[in-house]
Amino acid sequence: MPAVVIENVHKSYGPVEVLKGVSLAIETGQVFAIIGRSGSGKSTLLRCVNGLEVTQSGRIEVAGHAVTQEQKALRELRKDVGIVFQSYNLFPHLTVGENIKLAPRLAKGVSEAEADARARAVLAQVGLSEKFDAYPDNLSGGQQQRVAIARSLAMQPKVMLFDEVTSALDPELTGEVLTVMENLARGGMTMMLVTHEMAFARNVADVTVFMHQGKIWEQGPSKELFASPKTPELQAFLRSGVH
Repeated sequence: MPAVVIENVHKSYGPVEVLKGVSLAIETGQVFAIIGRSGSGKSTLLRCVNGLEVTQSGRIEVAGHAVTQEQKALRELRKDVGIVFQSYNLFPHLTVGENIKLAPRLAKGVSEAEADARARAVLAQVGLSEKFDAYPDNLSGGQQQRVAIARSLAMQPKVMLFDEVTSALDPELTGEVLTVMENLARGGMTMMLVTHEMAFARNVADVTVFMHQGKIWEQGPSKELFASPKTPELQAFLRSGVH
């Protein structure tokens, strides 16, 4: 049973069709990268997988949950599916530890002691053990993004979604975050990521999909896809260097 199944998904905003019959499957433990030009539908697809966007037709199933707009079903889905965005969305009035403990306490009902232990464990995992009592405003952008990843990990998700998580960071801070993601991949986390980091997609992702005009234009094992792109559109995209 794949961790993520997407079948013939269509999504429109008014008259504009953004996803035009997208289908794919992600196996458990697989790292799955989505690349493509701005406006190709990448982030919209990721948001549909987490139920943040309503699809017009098609089927999505993630970690055994059918994605619907029914509130109870969405709450259950989000217990098993973590998502990290380009903006960190940390609560500025809470410490790093409090930010991380909040969701496990509220959504999963874990005890204060268990939430505390989880928060310290995931902070160690992203290399920020010493920041437990710090406030977000005192952290760099890269550190804040690593805390956002830790916050998702504290929910012990079965699938992690990453939406352009490094696009607001300078190159040095980008490296910090990509290292954390690479370690997660090595640890067997099922990951679906929208990225403009081509080297990361090529070297870390098992499978890469190139989206173009709301469709999956080309896909395959990452190293093969980058080594010999078959369609003129992907060849031009990789040649352009503007991602």
